[in-house]
Amino acid sequence: MTNEELRIELIAAGKQAVKHLIKVAKKDILKDVDMEDDLAADKMKNAAAAKKLAIFDAFEILARVEAEALSIEQSKGKASRVDTKQGFAERRSK
Repeated sequence: MTNEELRIELIAAGKQAVKHLIKVAKKDILKDVDMEDDLAADKMKNAAAAKKLAIFDAFEILARVEAEALSIEQSKGKASRVDTKQGFAERRSK
């Protein structure tokens, strides 16, 4: 396999991982928790921290996947963004 094919597979795997992390983030923090239990607060704190980590990881993976996809497009000569310091009007005025 070429490097480009491997990168495309990694992008697909990254998108799948983001979907799984979204499922984790959507789940209830805790069900059937007795609030009088001394450990309930600790359990809720740990569950909330796990959700936060899942959300941040999903955003980080998604950002990297987008960057790699853009890199692949640019390497094929299909740059989707204009890499100039000029604005739209300045580029179109010629």
